[in-house]
Amino acid sequence: MYSNQDAMKSILSLCLVFVVGLLVGTRFFQFNQQHDQVEVQADLSETSEDDYESPPVDKMVNLNAGEQTTIKLFENAAPSVVYITTSKVQQNRWSMNVQEIPQGTGSGFVWDNDGHIVTNYHVVEGSDKVSITLSNQTSYPATVIGVAPNKDLAVLKVDARYDNLLPLPVGRSANLKVGQDVLAIGNPFGLDQTLTTGIISAVGREIKSKSGSPITGVIQTDAAINPGNSGGPLLDSSGRLIGVNTAIYSPSGAYAGIGFSIPVDEVSWVVPDLIRYGRVKRPFLGVELVPDQYFKESGAMIRNTQSSGPAATAGLRGVRQDNRGQLLYGDIIVKLAGIPLKTSGDITPILEQFKPGDKISVEFLRNDQRQVTELVLGSSVD
Repeated sequence: MYSNQDAMKSILSLCLVFVVGLLVGTRFFQFNQQHDQVEVQADLSETSEDDYESPPVDKMVNLNAGEQTTIKLFENAAPSVVYITTSKVQQNRWSMNVQEIPQGTGSGFVWDNDGHIVTNYHVVEGSDKVSITLSNQTSYPATVIGVAPNKDLAVLKVDARYDNLLPLPVGRSANLKVGQDVLAIGNPFGLDQTLTTGIISAVGREIKSKSGSPITGVIQTDAAINPGNSGGPLLDSSGRLIGVNTAIYSPSGAYAGIGFSIPVDEVSWVVPDLIRYGRVKRPFLGVELVPDQYFKESGAMIRNTQSSGPAATAGLRGVRQDNRGQLLYGDIIVKLAGIPLKTSGDITPILEQFKPGDKISVEFLRNDQRQVTELVLGSSVD
């Protein structure tokens, strides 16, 4: 039998073996771990930066279909939009030196490959020198070749390279719908090539031109239009020109959500006349009218007729005196081409539907009796 002493020796031997095994195992684990770290570092040192490929940009930025369409539209249209600067030449009263004083800035767009630029009349009004800067930052002196204050439109001419001129495709404004998307490009506050988006808020609005006469059929939009946007294009979602940005409604003078654009159907008939004649070749009746506040009847009263003009040739007559010196009413036009008139302001938009040389019917009151005649419209540039 084993003595207690022998048992104790066996237990101590087992403990010693366990401790030695534990130390050897720990050391082996540490060795393997260090070996693995060395291998990883070696692998990293052998890998170059070229082995890592960055994902392409179009995969890094997720653009939806609407955003891609807007971006493409802007990229196509922006080269057609120009930055306009105007100045006035003045002579210093003391030194007698001639100075060029900056007057203002605005926007415009290329109309054709012949170098014609369309903008607002009020952008170039009163200026002595005009220059335009294309989207490629090339600047050219510009000449004002035609203005239509009644329409707030003007046409400039630049001697630019053919390949630098990219005309905008021209759309229609007669079939515009409230709610459809629109885009405006311009240079608000001198910040060139600025894009704003919105919708058509209303159609058929009326605003006053610089001359005080009404501009009818105006497009109202909530696309941001600020000072400097004037003369820039309003585009539909296909990138076609549908209007020329001309004014804002704002109590503070800054953007307030209401902007106005001259409809492209108006632009399309005004601009060719400005290019050819320097002013609008509009049809006219050859009459001077009595201000509406001086008579109570509906219609437009003739004050006098132009000698040998269309109205005089058709037998219409203006205000006259009887044998006792009393003034007698002139003929009151109540219908033109079958369209009723309420005031004298209704005549211009009706005449704009016709061309010089067209024959139209005129219904008028004379001595409270209705009469009808026909006349051939004259031309404002003849």
